[in-house]
Amino acid sequence: MSDPRELSLTWTSPTPDVAAVALAGDLDYDSSDALTDAVAALLANGSGVRELRIDCAGVEYCDSYGLSSLLMVRRRTRAAGVTLHLDNRTGSLERLLRVTNTLEHLTGAGRGAREQKLDT
Repeated sequence: MSDPRELSLTWTSPTPDVAAVALAGDLDYDSSDALTDAVAALLANGSGVRELRIDCAGVEYCDSYGLSSLLMVRRRTRAAGVTLHLDNRTGSLERLLRVTNTLEHLTGAGRGAREQKLDT
């Protein structure tokens, strides 16, 4: 395995009710709390966000703790009435979500969407 890559979070707000964060690096035991804490702060500050888009294109590695963090983000966004999107999932992240049966829970993707994603 290669050296761990520090996780960076780059936040934007395409519209007043949408928050977007681009992840780059490893989503793992050492770094995942940064994402969970940032989302908790976003939701706690009364920002009026109704949609959270997480761009996963830069995620190079995700371990079980990273998956747990994504599940916590999902729990918190659902409780706040915020729609969560995991955009641009890498092949390895997609496989992790499929193998752990969390893809549909995290993305709302049904069986047809999963099969279509695998075919592309």
